[in-house]
Amino acid sequence: MKQSRLGQMRDSARMWVGLTLLGALCMIWAPVAWVLQRVLPAARGQRVGRSATTGFFRFYLRALVWMRAARFDLSELDALRDAGPQIVAPNHPSLLDAVLIISRLPQIGCVMKDELLKNIFLSAGARLARYISNASVRDMIRRSVSDLQNGESLLLFPEGTRSRCLPIGPCQRAVCVIARAAKVPVQTVIIETDSPYLTKGWTLFHRPPFPIVYRVRLGRVFEVGDDDHAFLDELQQYFVDELGARARAVSTAGASGRTGERARDRTSDRAAAQDLRSPRGARPPSPAVEAPPPGGRPVAHVIARTRRQAGEDGSGHLL
Repeated sequence: MKQSRLGQMRDSARMWVGLTLLGALCMIWAPVAWVLQRVLPAARGQRVGRSATTGFFRFYLRALVWMRAARFDLSELDALRDAGPQIVAPNHPSLLDAVLIISRLPQIGCVMKDELLKNIFLSAGARLARYISNASVRDMIRRSVSDLQNGESLLLFPEGTRSRCLPIGPCQRAVCVIARAAKVPVQTVIIETDSPYLTKGWTLFHRPPFPIVYRVRLGRVFEVGDDDHAFLDELQQYFVDELGARARAVSTAGASGRTGERARDRTSDRAAAQDLRSPRGARPPSPAVEAPPPGGRPVAHVIARTRRQAGEDGSGHLL
């Protein structure tokens, strides 16, 4: 059913207030984090930075619920708080995925794109929290292994970027290299949403219908063996099995708001893949993954099991 003009205005207001709030929180925290990074010892600064990031993200998600812009079911993540060092490996449909995970896991480390660590809004807080840049693959692996061996968990998206195709993009070799070197398991996490908002190619200021439903659930725990290609095939097939049927039921949405940013991401992904390529050569893509058609629009979202119901008050299962 077509949305009324008043409904469109309300959704626009929700989007702009949400983006403004997130920007304001980042700008408030950035100068404080910059000072703390210079006066606190590294270990204490990391604890303070990660705890503060969790607090800000949790406040932001609560605000989205209060505005009826989103509903969240993140409660299963609580089981990971005292689970010991492990790689937390979710699928990556949208820009909000790291926010969802970190809002429930205060001391988890995170591998981030290097451009985010250079972002004026995010840089100071991310550096205080000692989040890890992916600019150098070798340095990323070294720091990730160090974090895990120090007893911390690590948030690492196996795809290395937001999903470009249904139901998940190719998994990168870094996840098994890090897990094997640190001798830790890989805990998969399934992120489901009923909206393509902030998926690959979605412009930041393109308005989606609200509220958006997000559900995060724990998946299977994997142990990494000696065969990286076999592990990656098994990991990817698992995500395909968990997400594929529902993802294929969702049609492409918001095409007018999508952009051509895929070329830049493909270049960086190719560089990372080349750096991690094994002597046997590149792993062939899994036949279960649906590649986007040539010239077609990227489809990167999966539908939630928890559907919006008429008459809900918008509170959802929050934090």
